[in-house]
Amino acid sequence: MTKRVAVTIGDHVARVRLNRPDKHNAVDMQMFAELADAGQQLAEDKSVRAVVLHGAGENFCAGIDTSIFQQEDPTLLADAMVPCDGSPANVFQRAAYVWRELPVPVICAIQGVAYGAGLQIALGADLRFATPDARLSIMEIKWGLIPDMAISTTLRDLVPIDFAKSLAWSGKVIGGDEALRLGLLTELHDDPLQAADEMAHSIASKSPDAIRASKQLINESWALPDADALRLEAHLQMSLLGRNNQLEAVKSNLEGRSPVFSEASNKRSS
Repeated sequence: MTKRVAVTIGDHVARVRLNRPDKHNAVDMQMFAELADAGQQLAEDKSVRAVVLHGAGENFCAGIDTSIFQQEDPTLLADAMVPCDGSPANVFQRAAYVWRELPVPVICAIQGVAYGAGLQIALGADLRFATPDARLSIMEIKWGLIPDMAISTTLRDLVPIDFAKSLAWSGKVIGGDEALRLGLLTELHDDPLQAADEMAHSIASKSPDAIRASKQLINESWALPDADALRLEAHLQMSLLGRNNQLEAVKSNLEGRSPVFSEASNKRSS
């Protein structure tokens, strides 16, 4: 059976491609599982410093494969609603939430459509680049459902609650310009994949320790009381100071050369 998700790694950047262009990258049960597996494997690969998430063909993802609604055994879907593999997310949620769990930055490049499940997968990324003519929608209402792929943890950080309600209740399709204005997108580009690659390689040239700590700080502290957020900030900074990669960042800047970082170093220089 053809792989639904293709992963390639080079120069510390992983490319994760939804690989079902003949179906506009619609998400079936196999793709749900492969997206979660891809994220888990990348989380364990210390050489990876940034991830680019994109779709093969003309569309990022047209949403859920409607064949799932024709599942003869409804207990299989019920089983998929149970959290798995030590994550708070279930099988459906993990396809999006795994990118939030990943300790390194994830940049999603969107072309064509990102509907329903596709948009929710994109929302799991840290940054979203799209073409101005991209089309996005929280489309689950069309099928009599709620958006349930971790959107309760991703959309709340991006848009005001009334916008979230409007998008979920209407299922309306919006273009890139409006999505940027609302906060669903980070940037617009004529070639979002190229822009995402350039950003990922720029990130990969920085200290992997500081990049990972920055993602942890921002993801966790935004929902914490001030005292806890400040404590986390200080704790993470102390975990970086004096380590090999932090010293290399200082030395390379002072010496006017490109840095040479080790993989997610936890050791202090002697």
